[in-house]
Amino acid sequence: MSETKHIETVTKSNGSLRRNSPVLNKDGGDIELIDVKENTVIVRLLGNCSSCHINTSTLKLGVENTIKQHVPEIVEVINID
Repeated sequence: MSETKHIETVTKSNGSLRRNSPVLNKDGGDIELIDVKENTVIVRLLGNCSSCHINTSTLKLGVENTIKQHVPEIVEVINID
């Protein structure tokens, strides 16, 4: 991925993450973009989201779907601790 394309993908991905923040904030959590590598977005769930028993569902069904809608080249979103 070229530098320009990487910056564009990071910017779009971060914008998509911000769309999910209000929902996560309501439950005392948030999400932080760590990096984009190839077609994978790497995030860190924060606050209550980091220890929530349904955070995998939140990540895959909420965050990943939103990112894929706005950044179609992304195939996966993973959380790191």
